[in-house]
Amino acid sequence: MNRSRKIIKTENAPQAIGVYSQGVEIGNLIFTSGQIPLTKNGELIKDDFKSESIQIIKNIESILISGGSSLSDIVKITVYLTDLSLFSQLNEVFEQFFIEEPPARSAVEVKGLPMGSRIEMEAIALKR
Repeated sequence: MNRSRKIIKTENAPQAIGVYSQGVEIGNLIFTSGQIPLTKNGELIKDDFKSESIQIIKNIESILISGGSSLSDIVKITVYLTDLSLFSQLNEVFEQFFIEEPPARSAVEVKGLPMGSRIEMEAIALKR
């Protein structure tokens, strides 16, 4: 197995707001860093949970595309929510993006997230 790491960086997703990479490729796997609902210009989407969730999925998609993958190649998504009562809205958003073969998923309620966000997601995907 190829153990060399490749850092994934794209201008089509928000730049890191700390010391981390947008994504890392190792072997045939891509790991994205946690994404909050930031536009690529760094503006935080808030006050509409579905729009926040969609923005995050688009950010993850941009990172994956830059690494040679796609949303359909995601095998696992972890979702962090500050309010688990938003879970049903999250499912509605996931139904838009993951129709045929949805990835494995965990959803965890947390006390707080960066920049006061209500949601953060990270993904693991196969490289094509």
